Amino acid sequence: MADLSIRAARPAECAQLSDLALRSKGHWGYSAAFLQACQRELTYDESLCASGRLRIGIAGSKLVGFSLVTGSPPRGELQALFLDPDSIGLGFGKALLFDALRHASVQGFEHLVLDADPGAESFYLHLGAKRIGTCASGSIPGRVLPHLEFVLGGT
Repeated sequence: MADLSIRAARPAECAQLSDLALRSKGHWGYSAAFLQACQRELTYDESLCASGRLRIGIAGSKLVGFSLVTGSPPRGELQALFLDPDSIGLGFGKALLFDALRHASVQGFEHLVLDADPGAESFYLHLGAKRIGTCASGSIPGRVLPHLEFVLGGT
């Protein structure tokens, strides 16, 4: 595994991050129509990329993934964690997740919830999340997602 550096996203990277999110979602074998329905929800703009909340992982010179934490302490949301499909299974997702959890804890968050893709639920559970229910998809009417939570800092 190449060394991973993690930093805040830059405004000029918003189109690249939006593209990566859609490709990452496609890893789970969804149809073109499904991915089209998710496109608006997976589009990131310059202001969000400039906010400091969106953090990207770079291995060598390649963008391999990103995370996004939103909300206000003490409760927030891990709104996004996406990996380039070629980078899945190399440890970058775990590194990006732990980076997001550390940064959230430093900012005063005690709990982070997330609405996980069903295919990624086991990844989050393995790394310490607990399933606390289900929720409706923001893109696909009638679709139900696992609703998970990380408790930070031992609280």
